[in-house]
Amino acid sequence: MISTQNYAALPDATSLQQLSKALAVLDAINWQEWDGRYYSYDASWSEDGALLAMRNGSGDDMMVLFRAEGCCINGHLHEYDQPDKAQVTRGLPAAFDEFIFGEPVKSLGTTFCLWYTPARGWQTGVVENPDDGSAELLPIFDGNPATYAEWATEYYTEDTERAPITTQAVAPVYEGKTLTRSMVLAINEELDDWAQLETDLQEIGYPYDFATAS
Repeated sequence: MISTQNYAALPDATSLQQLSKALAVLDAINWQEWDGRYYSYDASWSEDGALLAMRNGSGDDMMVLFRAEGCCINGHLHEYDQPDKAQVTRGLPAAFDEFIFGEPVKSLGTTFCLWYTPARGWQTGVVENPDDGSAELLPIFDGNPATYAEWATEYYTEDTERAPITTQAVAPVYEGKTLTRSMVLAINEELDDWAQLETDLQEIGYPYDFATAS
C-alpha cells in the first residue's frame, strides 16, 4: 500500500503527470458535471506549473504540482490530526515553497507532503505519525488501470443502470492513447455532451480525435 511510509512504488514525476491526466480524463468522461468529480487537471494552472486536484466532497483534498524541477504532493484529510507543517516539509526544495505555503494549500491544510526531484527521487519530511491518511489517497497512483476501474465502478455506477467500468476500457487512457468516440463510449455509453468533454480535454492537455468513430 503506497503511503508516506512506503512511497517507493510511486512513479517518477513524468509518469505521474501522465497518470494524473488520465485520471482527470476518466473522471471527465464518467461525470460531466465538474462538482461531482474526484480528479481534475489543469495544464495551465500557473505560468510554470500544472496541477492535479482531488477532492472527495467530504473535506479531503489532494493537490499535485508539476514543475520543471519535479513534482510535489500535498494531502489534507479533515478527520486526521494536522502535524507540524515545518516537520512534514523539512527538506522541501525551494521550488515548491510557494505552492506548499501559499494559497490554496495554506487554507486547506497539510496532513502529509511528498516531493520528487530527478536528482533525489521521492522524499518526505519528518513523519511523526505514520497514520497520516496518505494510505487512503496515494494508492490510486499505483499505475494499475484496474485500481481506477474498481474504484470508479463503485463511485460512479453504483445505484445506476450503467455497466461496470472495465480495466480494458481504462487501460488505453492510462497509456496516453488519443481519445476517440469509441474509447469514450466504452467507458460511459451514456455520455452525451461532447462539447463539454472537448473543453475538459483541452484544459487537461490530452489528445483526442472525435472526427472518426474508431
